[in-house]
Amino acid sequence: MLIENWVVRWGMIGCGDVAEVKSGPGFQKALGSSLVAVHRRDVVKANEYARRHTVARVHNTADELIADPGVDAVYIATPPSSHCDLALRVAAAGKPCLVEKPMAMNHEECLRMSEAFRLRDLPLWVAFYRRGLERFLVARRLLTDGAIGQVTSVDITVSDELATGERAGAWRFDPAIAGAGLFFDLGSHCLDLVDFLVGEIEDIHGFAINTGGRYATEDVTTAAFVVRGGVVGTGVWNFNAGETADGIRVVGTAGRLHVPVFHDGDLVCVTSGREQIYPVRNPPHVHQPLIQSIVDELHGRGRCESRGDNGARAAWALDRCVAGYYAGAN
Repeated sequence: MLIENWVVRWGMIGCGDVAEVKSGPGFQKALGSSLVAVHRRDVVKANEYARRHTVARVHNTADELIADPGVDAVYIATPPSSHCDLALRVAAAGKPCLVEKPMAMNHEECLRMSEAFRLRDLPLWVAFYRRGLERFLVARRLLTDGAIGQVTSVDITVSDELATGERAGAWRFDPAIAGAGLFFDLGSHCLDLVDFLVGEIEDIHGFAINTGGRYATEDVTTAAFVVRGGVVGTGVWNFNAGETADGIRVVGTAGRLHVPVFHDGDLVCVTSGREQIYPVRNPPHVHQPLIQSIVDELHGRGRCESRGDNGARAAWALDRCVAGYYAGAN
């Protein structure tokens, strides 16, 4: 689908934290793009956001925004529990859509969303914005060029201290809104990056437990998986740890590569005992490169790689990792 206007006019549903710096300004600063309308259930906060970010229109309902003839494409920046319903409405309106990650509450919802857009020949993108950041593009080029030889294994390690108090009451710890716990929010990025950097995960088994007792969702999750082509991998997401850790390590026959996922750190490649550091830094608005690739696609130049297909694959892997935990809870 091509947008004939020089400027793609975006409508955004949801004006929370993710839209303040990470994504919202990117729609204004990407070439050929403009954020023209927003909606949030809290109308006061929606109007405040519009004033801060020079957005022309505030809609009282999501349906009003979706139907706005001055909106070419819709960005869904709400929690996962509303993604599927809102995306299906956007598809029915015949408009392209970018939806936040995780793509939906579960794999089944992701498939429904993808099918709705496929039937209408409309693009559906997922905000796995790391696919557009230079750090991960450099990492993929190194792997594709054989910098560490044949890739044989992948290891993901993410840890943080146990959330307590007000933080533990956030929607990310409520399975009725997030689909599971913090693992869905953060683990989705990690598993999608394996897909992006190494290849599609074709089999995965996981275990999830609650060790801290501060909230109902899982706080430690592990996974073992196989990537198509014969690469094995592991993942540990420990949100009840005494120290923080963050990164994906890719091991090959001639070296290893370490790339941080959540902190703005260096990419490190080690071959023959020699360490090469790539000090790549994030842009001010981390969604902007991905947004630019979407806008370019809508103008007939290139193709954004973060789509409903890979969003659904990440959701499938997430579901398998916590299936036992939530089966036990029920």
